[in-house]
Amino acid sequence: MSQALSEYGMMRTPAPRLFICVLLPALFLLSSCGDTPPSYLKKLSASADNTTTWPDYGGAKAQHYAALNDINVDNVGSLVRAWEYRTGDVSDGKGDMPATSAFQNTPLLMNGTLFLCTPFNRVIALNPVSGQERWKYDPQLDTSGDFANQLVCRGLAWWEAPAEAEPGFCDARLFMATLDSRLIALDAETGQRCRGFGVDGEVDLADGVGDVNWYGEYSHTSPPAVIGDAVIVGGAVGDNARINAPSGVVRAFNARSGELLWSWDLAPPNYHPAPAQMTEHGYVKGTPNVWAPISVDASRDLVFVPTGNPSPDYYRPAALALDYYGSSVVALRGSTGEVVWNYQMVHNDHWDFDTPAQPALVELQRAGESVPALVQATKMGFLFVLHRETGEPLFPVVEKPVPQVNIAGDTLSPTQPFPLKPPPLVPISLQPADAWGLTPWDRGWCRRELESLRFEGMYTPPTEAWTLMYPGNAGGSNWGGIGIDPQRRIAIANVMDVAWVVRLIKRAKFAEVRRDNAGEISAQSGTPYGMWRKMLVSPLGLPCSPPPWGKLVAIDLDAGEILWDVPLGTVRDLVPAPVPWKLGVPNLGGPLLTQSGLVFIGAAMDDYIRAFDIRSGAELWKARLPAGGQATPMSYAVTDAQGRQRQFIVIAAGGHGTAGTRLGDSLVAYALPD
Repeated sequence: MSQALSEYGMMRTPAPRLFICVLLPALFLLSSCGDTPPSYLKKLSASADNTTTWPDYGGAKAQHYAALNDINVDNVGSLVRAWEYRTGDVSDGKGDMPATSAFQNTPLLMNGTLFLCTPFNRVIALNPVSGQERWKYDPQLDTSGDFANQLVCRGLAWWEAPAEAEPGFCDARLFMATLDSRLIALDAETGQRCRGFGVDGEVDLADGVGDVNWYGEYSHTSPPAVIGDAVIVGGAVGDNARINAPSGVVRAFNARSGELLWSWDLAPPNYHPAPAQMTEHGYVKGTPNVWAPISVDASRDLVFVPTGNPSPDYYRPAALALDYYGSSVVALRGSTGEVVWNYQMVHNDHWDFDTPAQPALVELQRAGESVPALVQATKMGFLFVLHRETGEPLFPVVEKPVPQVNIAGDTLSPTQPFPLKPPPLVPISLQPADAWGLTPWDRGWCRRELESLRFEGMYTPPTEAWTLMYPGNAGGSNWGGIGIDPQRRIAIANVMDVAWVVRLIKRAKFAEVRRDNAGEISAQSGTPYGMWRKMLVSPLGLPCSPPPWGKLVAIDLDAGEILWDVPLGTVRDLVPAPVPWKLGVPNLGGPLLTQSGLVFIGAAMDDYIRAFDIRSGAELWKARLPAGGQATPMSYAVTDAQGRQRQFIVIAAGGHGTAGTRLGDSLVAYALPD
């Protein structure tokens, strides 16, 4: 339904004495280098004429790809920190800010300027060579809300008017959808509001979506999408709160005026809601929403929308039947909002397996011909490769029977789709014999716990008994998505492999259970059951599933085969001492690919950014970040007076409050020495 990170709750917890005693013999202290910025940067200047661009959150076609090769496999080991910018926007969830921050931003670079948004929805323009601030805009976000999805702003959107003889104010605009549900238009040159857009430069996105029960239940964390003169936004809704949650409607607004161009209500076709299900603008409440980033194919007038599941996640009365567009990718006509095709990855989703990632677009080869494809990453660890114009799978997908044991008043799909290629990127079964532990004691605890759980496969439906969810509701893949090398036609995915458990709680017992227990226990109001879910970890605080708990995977998209996979990250920052064991850890964020054959990624729960060789998966470089790097990097180049390109790698390092990584407020750039 949404991305509340409860979906990813592996908190950094103090390890018991036994854990420390076992680890101490293996401790190895890692040092971090104090990088000196390259001296040539003092002479290098950036302008619209000598910089490459990064105009969209996910890069061109949402591929997270930079066609640059200044930094390559031979010299990447020499990268040093070029500059660091501190935003000042960070929250640990204490004091007057109950929500924690997560700096998940991927900046844009246009017209020689780097643009970013902070967890407090401030927009900042920087010199891309030095990191020096050019302007700053503050929307005065009220941070006192109980934001269901933390304090997050993943990115901005760029719109530019057709070239004119005399460029004017707001001819180039930045759009931001805020946590308090505003769509704001800013002049890219000055950071001032575009007063002719909406009312005083903003549109109220909460208008018409239905009653919001608390400040923060309905919000916006992902960037808008732009196609032509249309700015398109979805919305994020708090998980598992109630049946009649705010509508998940997707809307398009005129980039110049803010006028509503079209809206797409995610209720099924020919659906006849009861009056109580309708909002004041005629949208249906409780539908799937679109919290993840949207992709566009402007040449085909197509908008690709990854959808969540209807609310709430784990029990829905059969009479509502709002799942038609749930947990899918849907192609809309950009000019009208009309549905062109839809493909559902999970039928009647009861596992919070909503489609979490931005669809990636690529041209693949079939029988010697180029085919426009869309690649959709999922929480189940499946990659669905679809024809971009029709939604037809380009590799076979089969419907397999799945468990049907369930509770009264709910319905399940008898089958679920399983792609035959590519193979699953994570295991999809976990048995007691697979239990993992650092010692025989905690391994035995995990085995006994697995023996006590209901599990008949990855689509085992939840009931009042504790039920294993594997893969878990955090993924597989999550909002960071995948990267694609369009020349090599290789996809790179960072994935998680951690088990979760869930149970339903009868309404009569719900208040007592929530009073006496900690963790994510949600009401699911309007149904007979609340829910309780948590990560399956041993008493030592480590997952019961065997490592790697996170890895990097390369996929040949022409053949549908896995080329390699390697563990991603160490437990260095998960335990009280810096242990560099490469077990592979949970991760959030995405990869950046470059033409030179490099994969850059932070994401892991240790505070590093790394570079890998796309051909082999070999780790070639890493650098210590000032905070957790739960964001997706981007890259650009500036050409100097001698015609030489200087490439930069930039990543937000601000940590993730709910995941428990080190909090901060840094945007960090790396470059080669002179």
